[in-house]
This record gives sequence, C-alpha cells and structure tokens, in this order.
Amino acid sequence: MEHKLEFAQRLRDAMAGAGLEPRPGVLLNLFNAHYWGRSVSFQAVSRWLRGEAIPAQDKLLVLAEILRVEPEVLRFGHAVRHRVQEHRKRWDEGVCFQEREVFEAFLSLPAPQRKLVREVILALVQVQAERRE
Repeated sequence: MEHKLEFAQRLRDAMAGAGLEPRPGVLLNLFNAHYWGRSVSFQAVSRWLRGEAIPAQDKLLVLAEILRVEPEVLRFGHAVRHRVQEHRKRWDEGVCFQEREVFEAFLSLPAPQRKLVREVILALVQVQAERRE
C-alpha cells in the first residue's frame, strides 16, 4: 500500500510541477486526450491520485510524457534512478575490455550453454564464499 501512496504523491507533485492543479478532472481530460487506448474513468484517475492504484505501464508512459517526467522516476522515484546510475557506474568502471569481450561471447552462446556457464560461475562464487567463512 505504501508504494501506491508514494506513487500518488509523485503524480501530484509532477502535476503541480507541470503547472496543473492535482485534481482528477484535470488529469482525466489531459490523459484521455493523449492516450491511444480505451479512455480511463474519473474513478480510475481518482484512485491514482489517492494512492489506491498504480496505472498499468502503458498508461504510466503516457502520464510521464504528459507531465514531462521520466517514467521510472514517476513510478519509483529518484532513489531508484540513483541506484541504477550507481550500478551502471560500477559496471562501466569495474569491467575491463577483456571481461566485456567474454560477456559478449557468453551472450552469443545458445541458451543451454549459457545456462551451463552461469551454473559454473555461480558454483565458483559459492565455493569462494565458503572459503571466506
């Protein structure tokens, strides 16, 4: 339930940031004017803004576009973006050319061989962890 409430707050904040009054009627008209699928109801939009529901991914993308925010930030907040950037930075700085070459080779293998390689690597990691204990 907390995730829904946090989403609702981000949605209201994004609406205010876009110069919109965070009311269901305002969002309903704007959303339905931009959404390519079946129109959403006043009740659905109200539930988004009250923290009772989170829209499906296709609707979330439209909301993000309308409100000019990144979809992942609207859905999960800035903390998730920061964690992704930190992970990406670690990946970029911690992996050398040779390791990237091995990853590319791994990805070119058929699925059964990738599974075997993955199991070997995980077994080696487990053995290493047991040695540290």
